[in-house]
Amino acid sequence: MNKKITAVAMAAALSIGTIASVSSAHADRGDSKGVSSRIATILPGLVANGTLTQAQSDAITAALAGAAPIKSMLKKNLGAMEAVITSTLGITAADLQAAHVAGKSLATLAGDKKAALITALVNFKTTEIDAAVTTGKLTAAQATAMKSGLTARVTAMVESVPGSKHGGMGKDRMGKGKKMHSPSIS
Repeated sequence: MNKKITAVAMAAALSIGTIASVSSAHADRGDSKGVSSRIATILPGLVANGTLTQAQSDAITAALAGAAPIKSMLKKNLGAMEAVITSTLGITAADLQAAHVAGKSLATLAGDKKAALITALVNFKTTEIDAAVTTGKLTAAQATAMKSGLTARVTAMVESVPGSKHGGMGKDRMGKGKKMHSPSIS
């Protein structure tokens, strides 16, 4: 009994400890299940030697698949999101790119259209989430969780200054997303 509890605890710890790396690595490679091949090969061995039951193995696999990030699935429509931004603000894609390169936030670019931009982006993201539920890529519970606080997240995105959260050693950068010589425009 203790052996099974220990094995299940170890499997759970392995699962929890690797969810972030498994999810991001496999989301980037298009693994829609979000379960690493390493775990997928370990679990059958644990079932074969009696450490886990098949039901426990299936539960671990389902938990990992459910924990996979949905962001990669939703980010595939970046071109459509750019179209929402440019049409809402009445600018071109080139204007949007120039503002991004200049370090301007979408809020600065939008000016008095900031509220309209936030509403348009929230509607866009909500439509994406609903479509993912319709196609079975998300459960209703996952959709509800993603929609919770969506307006606040979109507002934060609109107000964020490009490059402010990402480190790097590119032009005018000194790592950790800070510019050395010029203050950020927001």
